[in-house]
Amino acid sequence: MSIEVKDLGVRDYAETYQAMREFNDQRDKSTEDQIWLLEHQPVYTLGLSDKTEHLLNTENIPVIKTDRGGQVTYHGPGQLVAYLLIDLKRRPYSIKKLVSLIEESIIEYLDDYDIVAKRKAGAPGVYVNEEKIAALGIRVRKGCSYHGLALNINMDLKPFEGINPCGYEGLICTQLVNFKKDISVSEVKKNIAKYLLKHLDKSDGLLSDVA
Repeated sequence: MSIEVKDLGVRDYAETYQAMREFNDQRDKSTEDQIWLLEHQPVYTLGLSDKTEHLLNTENIPVIKTDRGGQVTYHGPGQLVAYLLIDLKRRPYSIKKLVSLIEESIIEYLDDYDIVAKRKAGAPGVYVNEEKIAALGIRVRKGCSYHGLALNINMDLKPFEGINPCGYEGLICTQLVNFKKDISVSEVKKNIAKYLLKHLDKSDGLLSDVA
């Protein structure tokens, strides 16, 4: 079954979180898998571990508890978020493999810009020069995944200083614009889907705009 890719523009985090859960609850065996591409207004999100000690100085940025894996992270304008709504029961990979495939997609995408990226054992995500450029957090419920990937493109990185990103003290975050000048979220959004689809599904997918 193919994967539909939807461009959701800029969306409120809490509303999108609820929409993901509702999509997962209401889907059935015939529901097409989807990837949602979007940006969020500034927000910190806590994973299931709910370790608030990793919140250092959140100032006026809201903090939302979620049911995804992982620790605390930050979302904001200039970061591309990809939510992966995948029925794993009909695909030949586990949740662990899904995470690996997402990481492979981003590593390959960055490689095409001559940016050498890699994984870190025990620390899901993608790293360039030991700095984190993409964070991952997935939840599987009823055999289907939601939540997903956040790729830093051209954003204000200062809010990451207000947390221990992904629960790692002293972890530095980086972004794509540091390696490719003038890159934009819209440019990445046009291209990133083909890398995700290449690894997650053999179909071409359909990119559509949603009001």
